[in-house]
Amino acid sequence: MESNNEKKKVAIQSSSFRLRSPSLNALRLQRIFDLFDRNGDGFITVEELSQALTRLGLNADLSDLKSTVESYIQPGNTGLNFDDFSALHKTLDDSFFGGEADFDNEEDPSSAAADESDLQEAFKVFDENGDGFISARELQAVLKKLGLPEGGEMERVEKMIVSVDRNQDGRVDFFEFKNMMRTVVIPSS
Repeated sequence: MESNNEKKKVAIQSSSFRLRSPSLNALRLQRIFDLFDRNGDGFITVEELSQALTRLGLNADLSDLKSTVESYIQPGNTGLNFDDFSALHKTLDDSFFGGEADFDNEEDPSSAAADESDLQEAFKVFDENGDGFISARELQAVLKKLGLPEGGEMERVEKMIVSVDRNQDGRVDFFEFKNMMRTVVIPSS
């Protein structure tokens, strides 16, 4: 039987804030940075960050956000560059979730269960109505919330669904989602 501390540790490590794979986490962080950097200048201003959080339904007090973020902005910069954003992310990760997960033990059954839990949490973000499937409409809604241009074109969204829909039922089930997430190609730097 697990102790409360072991359960707490698993709960902390299974947070959707980060993935178990460092390379996937770095890729995801770069994509988030690119999304938040609305004007593409290589910096995320406090205003851009505030707007992004609002689009995600996470309304933050602008003055609180500004006081937190400004300590990470390098002198002479107009906002957070990617390294600053990564440092902010790491600090938040350490503060809220206890720091680095154990990435070395990929064959550990508890690590596999935590990975599965992470994937289920991610799937639920897209499966807005909770029916166990991601429809084109649900995918489009999430893409729009994230401010992605693909969200404005149903034809592109439908093509995204078809590309992972192995049983050709017009929607993505958890197995198909999990397969897609595990076969993501990470470009080398």
